[in-house]
Amino acid sequence: MVGYGVVVLVGIAVVLFYPCKAEAQAQAQLNSTFYSKTCPNVSSIVRSVVQQALQSDPRIGASLIRLHFHDCFVNGCDGSVLLEVGGNITESEKSAAPNNNSARGFDVVDNIKTSIENSCPGVVSCADILALAAQASVSLAGGPSWNVLVGRRDGLIANQSGANTSIPSPLEALQNITAKFAAVGLNTNDLVALSGAHTFGRAQCRFFSNRLFNFSGSGTPDPTLDSTYLATLQQNCPQNGSATTLNNLDPSSPDSFDNNYFTNLLSNKGLLQSDQQLFSTNASSILSLVNNFANNQTAFFQAFAQSMINMGNITPLTGTQGQIRSDCKKLN
Repeated sequence: MVGYGVVVLVGIAVVLFYPCKAEAQAQAQLNSTFYSKTCPNVSSIVRSVVQQALQSDPRIGASLIRLHFHDCFVNGCDGSVLLEVGGNITESEKSAAPNNNSARGFDVVDNIKTSIENSCPGVVSCADILALAAQASVSLAGGPSWNVLVGRRDGLIANQSGANTSIPSPLEALQNITAKFAAVGLNTNDLVALSGAHTFGRAQCRFFSNRLFNFSGSGTPDPTLDSTYLATLQQNCPQNGSATTLNNLDPSSPDSFDNNYFTNLLSNKGLLQSDQQLFSTNASSILSLVNNFANNQTAFFQAFAQSMINMGNITPLTGTQGQIRSDCKKLN
């Protein structure tokens, strides 16, 4: 799930993640049984709504995991990506470049919130709904399950400028993306594993068209693109065509959560620049992860689940911080 083009929500078998002391204390309050007494059916409610949404929109799982990703990278996992302009909210993250006319699934989040409020009013945060919806989306697409740590509360501010600068872009160099992950306490293991979220979902032509005809001002396509795949993409995204035409992130199994994202990289069929450069880098540690995940789906699933937990631990609001929004779009 790197940047604008997809959801990137994903993890690794051995993850080195060392939060600072204050952060560790906040994270210690997140646990998988937080709602066991106050809203014991919350996971099944979320899964049911996501499953229903998938029947009419096979993309929605990838879109929901991307919302969680874009939320956590800005002010931590606090539901700020869901806020709309109104009242004290003068600028929304929805209007930031990584989200504008790209982020989607807000209606499904609202449907989940409505269903939960009918059963357990005033208990479950919108930030936790994003984390639970991401897990349900992965599981329903054939991916791994994990115990989602919950107990987050919702933030009171949106940070549009932070969304513009902190969320990795599919057009960025690997060094920059790695730095953005490091800034929120995630390492290259998390980066590679979470990028595997691009094993399902779609991306608009505008997020990779720079690779198709005039890569880096060279007048030629990106040399790391498989020639047959390049021809297909050029047909889907002609130079004067629509910038918003959708393309499968994983051409081999576009709606399934599997390790084909990594096998695609090995054959130079990564859609986004941020994808293919994972296998075009000189970094041996990253190359070994890509090869391992391509050859061992179980290793990828284990890593993805752990990295999703790591990402969900980015500076959550807990205890009496923030609030439990009754409407995810606005403050109480």
